[in-house]
Parts: sequence; C-alpha cells; structure tokens
Amino acid sequence: MSRPHVGVGLIGFGTIGTGVARVLRQNADVIEQRLGFPLRLVRIADLDLERDRGVDLSGVRFDSDAEGLIEDPEVSIVVELIGGYDIARRLTLRALECGKHVVTANKALLALHGKELFEAARAASVDIAFEASVGGGIPVLRAIREGLNANRIESLYGIMNGTTNYVLTEMEKTGEAFDIVLKRAQDLGYAEADPTFDVDGVDAAHKLTLLAAMAFGVEFTFKEIPTEGIRGLLPLDFEAAKEFGYRIKLLGVAKRSEGPGGEERIEARVQPTMIPRDSLLANVDGAMNAIAVQGDAVGPTLFYGAGAGEMPTASAVVGDLIELAREVRRGTSGRVAPLSYLPDALQPRPLVPLAELEGRLYLVFTAEDRPGVLGQITTILGEHGVSLASVIQQRSDGGIGVPVVVLTHPAVEGAVRAALAEIDDMPEVLAPTRLVRIEEEL
Repeated sequence: MSRPHVGVGLIGFGTIGTGVARVLRQNADVIEQRLGFPLRLVRIADLDLERDRGVDLSGVRFDSDAEGLIEDPEVSIVVELIGGYDIARRLTLRALECGKHVVTANKALLALHGKELFEAARAASVDIAFEASVGGGIPVLRAIREGLNANRIESLYGIMNGTTNYVLTEMEKTGEAFDIVLKRAQDLGYAEADPTFDVDGVDAAHKLTLLAAMAFGVEFTFKEIPTEGIRGLLPLDFEAAKEFGYRIKLLGVAKRSEGPGGEERIEARVQPTMIPRDSLLANVDGAMNAIAVQGDAVGPTLFYGAGAGEMPTASAVVGDLIELAREVRRGTSGRVAPLSYLPDALQPRPLVPLAELEGRLYLVFTAEDRPGVLGQITTILGEHGVSLASVIQQRSDGGIGVPVVVLTHPAVEGAVRAALAEIDDMPEVLAPTRLVRIEEEL
C-alpha cells in the first residue's frame, strides 16, 4: 500500500532547479526511508519549456504558470529558484499567503527583504528554509541554528564565494593579471558572464548578512556592510603576501565588539584580506568555500565544502525540503526560528566604523624613483602614529613609477587613511595607494 506523498512545486528550472529534480528522482528511495513517506516533485514552472535538462519528468506538470503552481492544492512546499529581487519577492510572498512552506537559495532576496518575508511566514504559520543560500552544500546555517545554539558566537570568518576564491588562487599560482584569470574562470563556468556581484564582494555581503543575523541576533541589510572586491589586486600583491608569510582571500568577517560606552556592536565587513599561510582558511583553494565559527563553549569550528554548483546546492535545497516535509506531515511549523533567534530578539546594533578598526595593514605606494620620496612617505605615516614593520622598494618594471610595499605594525585605520590622503596628494606619488587588511586571529 502506497503512502500519501508530500508534493513539491519548483519555480525556476535552471542549473540548481535541474539538480533539485535530479536529486529528488535519484534519491527518492533514501529520502522515503528517512521520512517514512514519499517526497514528490509534482509541478515545475519556468519560462523555458523547450530545453532538455536531461531529467526524467514523467508525472510532473511542467509549464510557465508560477501562480497556478503556488495555488495548486497538490503543492505543499514551494521552491523558489529564480533569483533576483522583485519577481522572487512577489512569488514568495504569494506562496506564504497561500499557506505554503517555502525553500529558497536566494541570499540576495533574504539579505534585502528577509525581515518582511520572515514576518509574512510567521503570520501565515509556515516556514522559510534557506540552507542553500550560504555555502552551497555546506550545512553551516543548520549548524549555527541548531548544532551551536548553546553557544554565544564570538566571531565568524568565511571564504564565501567560489568565483573569487578561484580567481585569487589562480592569480597566486600563475602570476597572471586579474582580467586574464577572470576570463579563464568564465570559460570554465566558474564565473558568470557578468561577474560583478562576485568579484565586487556583493554576493559575499549577502551571505554575511544572513550569517551575522543567525550568529549574533543582529538586524541589518547587506547595504550597511563595508564591502570591497578583488578587482584592484595585482600580481605584485601575491608575491609580497608570500614573502611576508600570508595568502590573500576575499574574507567575510563578523565579530562581537564593545563600543566606547560598553554597548555591544558588531564588526562586519567583506574585503580582500591577508591571512597567515598556516591558517586553515588560507589552505582553502579553487572554488571551495569555508566558514570558521568561534563559540564560547565549543571553541573553533570549521565548515568546508563546495560553495556552489548544481548538485551541492541541490543537496542543501532537498535537505530543507525533507525538514519541511516532516512539518507538513505533522501539521506544525516554527520548530526552530529561521534566523536562530526568536523574532523579538533580533535587534539593530551599530556596526563598528572602519575608521576605528585596529590591525596590521599592507600598503603599496606608486612613487617616482628618486631620492627622498620614500623618506617623505614614512615621515607622513609616522606623524599619524603609523609605525612600519617592513618596507620593500621594488625595482621598476618599466611601468608608471616604482612600487613601494609597506607592512605596518597594528594601527588605527582612520589614522592610516588620514596619512594616505596626504601621501596621495604628493606630486611624486603617481597612483592611489592600495590597502589590504591583515587578519591574524584565525
């Protein structure tokens, strides 16, 4: 005797949607053994109805009617995989209004409209699950939400974007320029035709917004996070990093911090960062992701794996489907707060201004090759309280000026920025100074 199934409707049948359909088909027996009943894909909506995805869709209704899918009584859980903001927001809200649980991999949507969507889910007594939105197939959100929920999370550091990690790994390995390596990443399918969200750090900022909310109970949008990408890095920076004992990664950082009056603040940023070569995160290469989480009781933990791709991301989506299918069968919702903290406990907290950060910095000046210029630079830095740990004046490569590489002792970033404003105004300095932060506490 067959057992009643829980029906799934999939909106968006691109790469990840295809992976979800494939996992539901090929692992149907394992999923049923774990659930005790079938989890069945009953309907798909997508604008492209002609392309063959190579997945058996027998018994699945496939058309372009997303609204009809949402309203279909056979669909108990809606999977949103179309991406973007406006249409995804409208369809997700509609699904919640219809009393349907929702699974999404759309970190951009949640990072911008998460508060509205979670409130709508709560009002409708249904859930939104979004494990695939951060770290692809790495179950880091579930770990923070449930596995580490006895802890006061102190900090998290993450390599959260596979495209940028691949580009940085290849630039270090080959000595090639950013544009050359990015083109190769696009040819290999690691980078989109328009890689802006990845290489400018926006994708990582979306993910850090969700991680910070879950780790610290903080409420803000990704637009508030200081974000820098990797476009400005040059082969020289990787050579210098190696000489100083570091590697360069695009790092998402979130930490608890205490303000001048003792109030709790959050330090959150996405930036190219030099990290010690012997640290665990420094050895995460290629398109892989890793997120290190420090709890007061558990200590350091590390979550590593494929941060993108059809099947790893589909693994996380189907994992959410299995969790929600249990709720459908039990007629329950809200077993765990989606952002780990109860909604009333999520509070806005001030972010630490970049000018107040203190740490070691890597600076590259491009100056005329003549006596006295280096002395002027070091004098200005000293007048602003910035002391130097190392100075290397590179040989001219025939380009504009001569690179001067400086590694500072710990310094307040506001003071460094003030010094750089003076230095960059010097007629002998021929290009804006490059700055990369150094993170030692990993």
